[in-house]
Amino acid sequence: MAAPARQRADAEIQNPSPHRRAIIGSPSNFWLHSTRDGFDLTHPPTPDSAPISPSLRLQTTTTPITIDPQKSALVIIDMQNFFLSEALGRAANGPGHKACDALLKHAIPAARKAGIQVIWLNWGLIDKDISTMPPATLRAFGFESVPASNPSSPNLPPTEKNPTPDSNIKNESADEITKLPSTTTENGKPKHIYKGLGSDMGPITLPDGTTIPGGRLLMRSTWNAALYPPLHTAYEEGLHPDSAYQKPDIWIHKNRMSGLWGPRTPCTEYLEAHGLRTLLFAG
Repeated sequence: MAAPARQRADAEIQNPSPHRRAIIGSPSNFWLHSTRDGFDLTHPPTPDSAPISPSLRLQTTTTPITIDPQKSALVIIDMQNFFLSEALGRAANGPGHKACDALLKHAIPAARKAGIQVIWLNWGLIDKDISTMPPATLRAFGFESVPASNPSSPNLPPTEKNPTPDSNIKNESADEITKLPSTTTENGKPKHIYKGLGSDMGPITLPDGTTIPGGRLLMRSTWNAALYPPLHTAYEEGLHPDSAYQKPDIWIHKNRMSGLWGPRTPCTEYLEAHGLRTLLFAG
């Protein structure tokens, strides 16, 4: 070690930085920070209140975080058949299945043991959602097109649901269906499943050879919007806690990529009503 660097290191050992504290936020919503203990996200009544107990200390890759399990939730997002099922070509060793394994082996058991609320936040559309969906969200799941010569094509209703996005399809004023040779949408998604939100997926053949109706894409009470089977089992187990210390699992529908996209969503309303201030996201 060079002499100047050694001198600085010796000086730091002899004169360590003093312990410092900070309050981050407003009087109604704040975190505490300590150079010794990391972040405190327990949300006590005031910065000077006695420490919340019991609390849970999480060692992260950067700094420790202390949370109040009773004010915390594990939010599991989009672990549904549409995103995970091998029947739709999802890779069994892909990131979704790795997340599934980590949830079942580690995150869900740890959350329940600590008394942390488990929330399953999933796509679950109704027809009203489709009629008011912004184009940026619709585009992500595929859309339809008709021949450019069709005079009605610029005015195609955004709620019209027909098979195969980005293909020349038939609607009330089109004469014939002409399939494009491409197998992917303009944003690189497989056409055989990205047919547009609310569109009928048609029959689906499961790995065991069973054929079932896939249902309308990401609509409530359909096979494709149901939880992936191993996680569905975990959800059902969570409906009946082993002890009063644990909270029953909760299922919340969402109608955008995020369940927190607006000031008032079913998810934000539930969090506020139950005093849940710290969210641990997975999915």
